[in-house]
Amino acid sequence: TSATSLCSQSLMLAKAKEEWDQEIVDKQAEKERYLSERVTPLHTSGLSLSQLQDLCRELHEKVEIVDEERYDIEAKCNHNTREIKDLKIKVLDLRGKFKRPPLRRVRVSADAMLRALLGSKHKVSMDLRANLKSVKKEDTEKERPVEVGDWRKNVEAMSGMEGRKKMFDAAKSPTGQ
Repeated sequence: TSATSLCSQSLMLAKAKEEWDQEIVDKQAEKERYLSERVTPLHTSGLSLSQLQDLCRELHEKVEIVDEERYDIEAKCNHNTREIKDLKIKVLDLRGKFKRPPLRRVRVSADAMLRALLGSKHKVSMDLRANLKSVKKEDTEKERPVEVGDWRKNVEAMSGMEGRKKMFDAAKSPTGQ
């Protein structure tokens, strides 16, 4: 089983590597397609010096506009990351300050529980004790063995302390002295 699991793992890794390589190729093709749509090729052949200078000025203006947009987006991204860090610190601080109270066991009747779950409009009464199995005392008494000897009957015969037993009985009764 270990050989088959090792083989299956190696097959899965090979398949994942193939998919990853294909994904990289697809991204590169998508990038080239996007750039070919957005960026037109420059035709500088046959232009005079003044036309080339005008073309350079236009390109510089476009580059400045793109740099401004990039700077604005970068500033927003940095602001958001700082705000996220601050909020994470606040959350950690709040977690440390509050203690969770220990839960107490609350006794609730079945009717009160149903009222809480179903709302006060529904008045459902369930007697859960009615479903319990009733046990008769007679049945339990019949099952117990009755032939257990009473150890107090033969105390005098077993111990040989007749005099002490009489003294004990005399001391126990209040009318004795």
